[in-house]
Amino acid sequence: MAAALARLSRRALGSYPVTCQTPRRLLSAEAVAVPASPPSSSVVAPSSDDRVKWDYRGQRQIIPLGQWVPKVAVDAYVAPNVILAGQVTVCDGASVWYGSVLRGDLNKITVGFCSSVQERCVLHAAWSSPTVLSENLRKLVISIRLSFIEYKFSIRLGLPAETFVERYVTIGAFSLLRSCTIEPECIIGQHSILMEGSLVETNSILEAGSVLPPGRRIPTGELWAGNPARFVRKLSYDEIKEIPELAVAINDLMQSHRSEFLPYSTVYLEAEKMKNSLGIPI
Repeated sequence: MAAALARLSRRALGSYPVTCQTPRRLLSAEAVAVPASPPSSSVVAPSSDDRVKWDYRGQRQIIPLGQWVPKVAVDAYVAPNVILAGQVTVCDGASVWYGSVLRGDLNKITVGFCSSVQERCVLHAAWSSPTVLSENLRKLVISIRLSFIEYKFSIRLGLPAETFVERYVTIGAFSLLRSCTIEPECIIGQHSILMEGSLVETNSILEAGSVLPPGRRIPTGELWAGNPARFVRKLSYDEIKEIPELAVAINDLMQSHRSEFLPYSTVYLEAEKMKNSLGIPI
């Protein structure tokens, strides 16, 4: 029975007219059909309307977010493949090196005078720091008058949620900074992580590969290391003196990179070479 039905179906399909095709088959045939162009003996140069519109921008370096536009000082250096987004400020003499990302979409990020953010660093900021109360309670002053003597106590309840890197700071490659504060003349080693609300005070060093937990503070003139970071020893006078010298040395090296940097890159040379090979007028 099944064999008989198969023979009948084959006969019916064989006798079905070729012109009666399904709508989908007709649409696909029309889509595939391309009118043949007349043969030409010589190659005709394309008109000005047919010329390729070349785009030399490549990766976007400055990314505005809403009303916030990244600000870069005139004598600062930002490598071509760096991304600055949102509330980012790069001050005079600062440098942000290749592959770094500064994402100020939630809060402010500031890189201070003569500071450097080395390769592949990520700087971000949270909406609010877990160690901060309201803006009105950030600084509480209590005055007590006892026998004509006034005593004042100033209590700071936490740190701001922005990421703030002050002057003469060197941040090693592959580091992650999030809602932390680094005071002047500090060194952050490579592959370090600084979490929300952490504070590195003046003339301090955080060794490479260290993790500074949220709300942790490194006092002035100390060397910390480890995961989580712990106190190692006090810095000597010579070590403290070398911290700003390292920042100035990186600034001098930055000048050579900055002098060779072209805002529109060198991809236009390859584009012109391709145009010549294809016979497209430049």
